Order: sequence, then C-alpha cells, then structure tokens
Amino acid sequence: MNLKVKINDVTYDVEVGDLDSRPILATIDGETFEVFPEEIAAPVVAAVATPSAPAPAPRPYVAPVAQVAAAGGNVVVAPLPGTVDSIQVKVGSTVTQGQEVLKLEAMKMKNSIRSPRAGKVVAIHVNPGDQVKHGQALLEIGD
Repeated sequence: MNLKVKINDVTYDVEVGDLDSRPILATIDGETFEVFPEEIAAPVVAAVATPSAPAPAPRPYVAPVAQVAAAGGNVVVAPLPGTVDSIQVKVGSTVTQGQEVLKLEAMKMKNSIRSPRAGKVVAIHVNPGDQVKHGQALLEIGD
C-alpha cells in the first residue's frame, strides 16, 4: 500500500507492507523501517464534567535500520531478515558514524546498513550471499 504522509509541512512517500504481519515493513523515501504497532484495547468511556483536550494518538515504535546491540554498543545487527548483498568494509577498516558498511537485500530492495558510530571494524560475521535473520550480528565496531 502506498501512502503520502505529511509531517510538519513535509510530505513523505511511504510504502507499507502487510498490515497483518509483525513487524510491518515501511519504506519511507527509499529507507526501510520495521514498525511494531501497539495493540490498543477499546477505550473506557467515562463521564467528564469539564471539557479537555483530546489525548494525542499513540505513536508506533520504529526500529532504526542499523541497530546497535545493547551489549557495549559495538555490534551492528540485521534490522530485518534478508540476504547480504555486499560488504563495503574489511576487518581493520576505519569507519565514521553513518558510513555504509554493507547492503542487505530484502523483498527485492537493497537496504544500506550504516555504522552507528566511528571506530574500527574488528569482526565481520557474514559473507555476501548469506541469509540473515532479524537481529543477527553482522559486524562489530571497536575503538
């Protein structure tokens, strides 16, 4: 499903995947995100004597494309299942924050996986052509 979403006077082209799957894959201006919508129970209606402003709608959680594992913040993990298309770095390479380190192909789209921080590549856990699962370690960045 293709949508146009306007946020703060900026319009984005959004392609939304299967709404019944979890996570839902959403592609915004060419960048793919995993969306984990919250299940919301039916609201309880209570009588209110004074008018109040409506509560803001809950915002879904959007996982960043290159996640950093909680253990030390050095492991770049796969944000979605797919196939490693190419690796742009080698062990010992110095990387900057935001630098593309590999491409992951998922659903016929090539997703850029970027370094979450500056440092040196200390380990690469995948090879081009490897199938990876969501959350699988791709590479490690050290000081």
